[in-house]
Amino acid sequence: MDKKTCEDIDECAEPDTCSQICINLPGSYKCDCHKGYEIDRVSKTCRAETGNVPTLYFTNRHEVRKITVDHREYVRLIPQLKNAVALDIDMPNKIIFWSDMSLKKIYSSKLDVAGNSSYHTVVIGNEIEAPDGIAVDWIHGNIYWTDSVLTTISVATMDGSKRKTLITNNLQKPRAITVDPVNNFMYWTDWGDVAKIEKSGLNGADRVALVTDNIMWPNGITLDIVNQRLYWVDSKMHTLSSIDVNGGTRRTLIYSEETLPHPMCLTVFEDKVYWTDMANGAVYSANRLTGNDITQLARDLDQPEDIVLYHSLRQPQGKNWCSESNGINGGCEFLCLPAPLINQRSPKYTCACPDNMTMAPDMRKCVTVSPVAPPTDKKPAAPLPPKTPTKPAPPRRTAPTTTTTTTRPTQKHTTISSNQPTQEHVATAQGNRLAASPEEATSSHPMALYVVLPILVMSLLVFGAVFLWRNWRLKNTNIIHFDNPVYQKTTEDELHICSNSSEGYVYPARQMLRMEDVDVA
Repeated sequence: MDKKTCEDIDECAEPDTCSQICINLPGSYKCDCHKGYEIDRVSKTCRAETGNVPTLYFTNRHEVRKITVDHREYVRLIPQLKNAVALDIDMPNKIIFWSDMSLKKIYSSKLDVAGNSSYHTVVIGNEIEAPDGIAVDWIHGNIYWTDSVLTTISVATMDGSKRKTLITNNLQKPRAITVDPVNNFMYWTDWGDVAKIEKSGLNGADRVALVTDNIMWPNGITLDIVNQRLYWVDSKMHTLSSIDVNGGTRRTLIYSEETLPHPMCLTVFEDKVYWTDMANGAVYSANRLTGNDITQLARDLDQPEDIVLYHSLRQPQGKNWCSESNGINGGCEFLCLPAPLINQRSPKYTCACPDNMTMAPDMRKCVTVSPVAPPTDKKPAAPLPPKTPTKPAPPRRTAPTTTTTTTRPTQKHTTISSNQPTQEHVATAQGNRLAASPEEATSSHPMALYVVLPILVMSLLVFGAVFLWRNWRLKNTNIIHFDNPVYQKTTEDELHICSNSSEGYVYPARQMLRMEDVDVA
């Protein structure tokens, strides 16, 4: 340090020094693994001790396929889809979720019967336009999705019975999304004009941007939940990068226009990272610590997009505060959403209401949003004095005006004509009606007859004259034209000229017939 004293170097400060746990030692360091993993003696990386063989599930436009990482199995899981895009799996319950961009819906099915379309269930089928990304909260039983057309991030229960739009502002083209229900955070990418990677709590609170520079088209994102590290691909910059969940220690693992011409989505497990590339129509893998050992796992694909690795250790167990606090659903009337665990005093969850309702003062129940009357400076009109029975005055000839009366909350409009005196409004048990005085009715009828009758007579005369003239004209036209072979021949020659004008055909002279000649013939 001072050309005399030696100080220990903390090798663990460098990201990805170890596969999982790094323990700094004086002059050295030691690697360890989390529960369920063990150190591989050859590669010195952490391997899963038990569980199923890691299997990759990925969308391939009209189908969902699966392939084991050891290449022993490669099959079509869900065939005959319209346009499958996003994908995720609830691994503890073995339920697969996928979105269809053409049908504008999100579906689910049990993994063992996913190949049979009769077992497919529509989870979200309305008020959705472009579900580009799906993420499953396997602890609290919710799904999250992005919509690049509506520019929203929404949440719903896994059966779709309860849903809410969480984030609507400062979004341009949200795409990929991943969640951490153990710590109650979610992360998503936005490839709009101002591209970025953001995170917030699973209830939409405490939103913060993690990456805002050197990023252009961040298509896919995934979370290494064991190491609390995010990985994403940028299809404009042809890169695969990583960062910790707080936005620090950023690294670019792979830069390659050959293997990353247009990457879409990615996933990680153990010491490997897997991704799909639409331009190459392939699935690749590489070492997530060094970016080396790039391998092609599947090829000749038709627009591969989302990819998920299935293994029991990928989704560890966590505490569901919504089911363990204040009874079922956390005492919430509608949705119970986990809150981000920032410190020990952070709330464990918050209640949420549907988009058309708001939270009651008790922060548990939902109430309907009441319409607020627009502010007005007009003072209320003073009540009219009681009327004395008087003889109604004859109506005046004035231009008709209309007054609109608005009634809350249904906001129905009643139109009252000013041609009739206000004294003629009579209230009955069935409602308010307008009653005309006998004098007004008697005086208005003769005037109407004088105006209407002449118009009707003139209309009938004009209609009759036109009808007779058209019959006479139609009859004479049929006799002269359609029965005349010369007219038919002339028409055929004219069509011939239009279609073969290049041959120099000379149009024959038309023959003019007189009415006398036709009658003689």
